Amino acid sequence: MRFGLGSALFNEKNHAAAAEHLRECVKQMPDHSAAWKLLGRSEMALGNDAAATRAFVQGLVVAQEKGDVQVEREIGVFLKKLARKRS
Repeated sequence: MRFGLGSALFNEKNHAAAAEHLRECVKQMPDHSAAWKLLGRSEMALGNDAAATRAFVQGLVVAQEKGDVQVEREIGVFLKKLARKRS
């Protein structure tokens, strides 16, 4: 339920509320790679680059452990965007 709410709020560009629900989602389901990815995207949209990086890194670990190749690729793209932003 938290992922669905977070996703809907993210799509409505309510990134702060999305991040709240997604943080709760990954507390309840730490192996939910898509939730980690969307949490990272929400934090990134809010300008919280350090929090976004932490979420993406954790999501990458989870995606690799689960063999979730698509999420792994997508997270890699977002991590590269953050790295370019810091340069």
